[in-house]
Amino acid sequence: MTHFTQTVLFTDSDGRARWREELIPLSEGKPEARLSLLMRSGGYQLRESPVGFRSTFHCTGSPQWVFILRGKMEIGLQDGSSRVFSPGEHFFSADTLPEGATFDAAVHGHWSRQVGDEPLQTLFVRAA
Repeated sequence: MTHFTQTVLFTDSDGRARWREELIPLSEGKPEARLSLLMRSGGYQLRESPVGFRSTFHCTGSPQWVFILRGKMEIGLQDGSSRVFSPGEHFFSADTLPEGATFDAAVHGHWSRQVGDEPLQTLFVRAA
């Protein structure tokens, strides 16, 4: 069976953001156009971030797919690692604040920034 590889930014049991890969089966459709099961969504937003944009550490408010439409986006984690996403790439952002926790910028979340000489355009699709 073919599958779609979903890159997931998640909150681990220690409260820190980490990456993992998950496989989504493409079990529907026809051999020439394989589909996943239909997934619910809770709306979408488009965003443009200017050259030089960089956020502080934060958690995702609500799990969402992030699709890079134009420019490049870098996501940095507390462990000092980072990943750069280019147009056509995506990830599922689910690093929410652990239940009952108070946000601590030295432990929780990730930062994001625009990379390069063109503005960053992204599409956020909320999970339902």
